[in-house]
Amino acid sequence: MKPSALAGRPGVGFKPEHFASIIAARQPVGFFEVHAENYMGDGGPPHAQLGKLREDYALSIHGVGLSIGSMQPLDTDHLRRLKTVCDRYEPESFSEHLAWSSHDTVFLNDLLPLPYTPETLSRVSNHISQVQDVLQRQMLLENPATYLLFAESTLEETEFLSEIVKRTGCGLLLDVNNVFVAATNHNIDPRAYLSRFPVQSVREIHLSGHSETVDDDGAPLLIDSHDTPVKDPVWALYEELIARTGPIASLVEWDNDVPNWRILRAEAEAAGEILERAAKRRAA
Repeated sequence: MKPSALAGRPGVGFKPEHFASIIAARQPVGFFEVHAENYMGDGGPPHAQLGKLREDYALSIHGVGLSIGSMQPLDTDHLRRLKTVCDRYEPESFSEHLAWSSHDTVFLNDLLPLPYTPETLSRVSNHISQVQDVLQRQMLLENPATYLLFAESTLEETEFLSEIVKRTGCGLLLDVNNVFVAATNHNIDPRAYLSRFPVQSVREIHLSGHSETVDDDGAPLLIDSHDTPVKDPVWALYEELIARTGPIASLVEWDNDVPNWRILRAEAEAAGEILERAAKRRAA
């Protein structure tokens, strides 16, 4: 996301069921985000709605199917379709996940974790460079929500992300909920993690809800479910982060059990209030 244009604005993930409510009046958001894979067809209602939104709002395109971390080459047909979507809508940003989701011809419909090793670092960096070369735009890479750690990892996640930025020139998408989920699951301090995060490369922030359960040993287990309001500890981490970095374009995701537009808009307005407070402090 271009900080000069949208740094102080909140955004939300667009859901077609909200379209009528959104276009009924100007909304208090700066941008909408969509999943690229939902717009890889040639036409129809999805494109008609997105084209209408693009007239009045900036767009962020978020990919879920490139499988950046896969051991296999990237799917060039998928990458070609992605370029078509980006060229058509000229989004303010394009982002993908630090994860893999396919093997051979099988798409696993999940975002699976990676070991943080020099070999993985090289492969992911090469894939990101390929994406940026094809799209002719910077890609943002999102930190994952994880539920296990690999014994073979030799790099910390923040170190891994920093090195990818150095090698490729990509930006980062910092998902604060993912930080809280992973930190809780691995019994680490989320604030310590964020103190090591390369925030100077962050161009967009994600916020979302999560589900709470326990593992087989009775320890807390959080699931990045995107089906609830943003939880209070995540809001607290976010406000501390924004106080340190200044305003960064911030998106509220809600992908399951989607509420009505009024509820989702209120979540975006809460993010907007935090961004506005940070901007005022910076200007004082």
